[in-house]
Amino acid sequence: MANVLICGVNGFVGRHLTKELTARGVSVHGIGREEVPLTSKLSSYQSADLSDPKNVSNLQLINYDSIINLAGLANVGASFANPEMYIDLNVRVHTTLYDALIENNIRSRIIAVSSGAVYDPFSPMPLGESSPLAEEQATNPYSISKQRMEKALLNYSGSGLECIVVRPFNHTGPGQLPGFLVPDLSAQIKKFVKSGETIQVGNLNTKRDYTDVRDIVKAYADLALAPKDTIKNSLYNICSGRSRSGEEILRNLLTAFEINENDVSIQVDKSKIRPNEIKDIFGDYSRINEDVGWSPTYDLETTMRDFAKWESSREV
Repeated sequence: MANVLICGVNGFVGRHLTKELTARGVSVHGIGREEVPLTSKLSSYQSADLSDPKNVSNLQLINYDSIINLAGLANVGASFANPEMYIDLNVRVHTTLYDALIENNIRSRIIAVSSGAVYDPFSPMPLGESSPLAEEQATNPYSISKQRMEKALLNYSGSGLECIVVRPFNHTGPGQLPGFLVPDLSAQIKKFVKSGETIQVGNLNTKRDYTDVRDIVKAYADLALAPKDTIKNSLYNICSGRSRSGEEILRNLLTAFEINENDVSIQVDKSKIRPNEIKDIFGDYSRINEDVGWSPTYDLETTMRDFAKWESSREV
């Protein structure tokens, strides 16, 4: 039985990843900042701040075949208010851990989670792993933090660590909390149901590449468990390969909540519109498909329906 360690196990993606791996018969272990785990499916759990070398020095890190590092801050909008914190923490939760692994001569396979947000959005679509990265002065603190994390990992190339960087694009699904498009729109839909409140939106004409979180974690699991000779690259995009507009997202959510869109009052809130927003972004997942056979399986309608079902169940 394989042993896999998930860092950031208590987060949105971490809980789905735990479920995916246990379904494959993997012994799943977790690290999180919380005192206790938020899932009962773990074989073991350790509480730690991965950005703190003292915390990391007390961790048990041996006997894991793979370590999937989800730790860090992920809200792009919030990164503007705390740019230095985002950049610093999103680098240190990786380097502090990997320094400890090298110091203790541990050579587990590492799946380090970056982001599709690192790419220059003005590049030709679809964005592949060789597409140019965004210039720091022209992007956001979250993207900068992920670019710098990736650069820091280059220092480990000769250390013996098998480090695979993944760049997931936008992902959503059951369990995602406010701060992202789908749960934020859903919260407004629920207010409309209760009080008829107008739904306030930003620019719904922009299009982004959305993947169901359950497909995202399948990709992480595939890479973590694949035989070494099948992993021919150290960098992989994980995405759906197509873009969907905010308007499509909202329309599918309304359908999922069984609401006629003609009955809803929708108003554009200019404060929700970011200046110089890119109209259309989508990626290319052919590399991971070629190496481990991964491709997305959930369509947008299913994702929105399952999210609405989960969201509604929380009110009980």
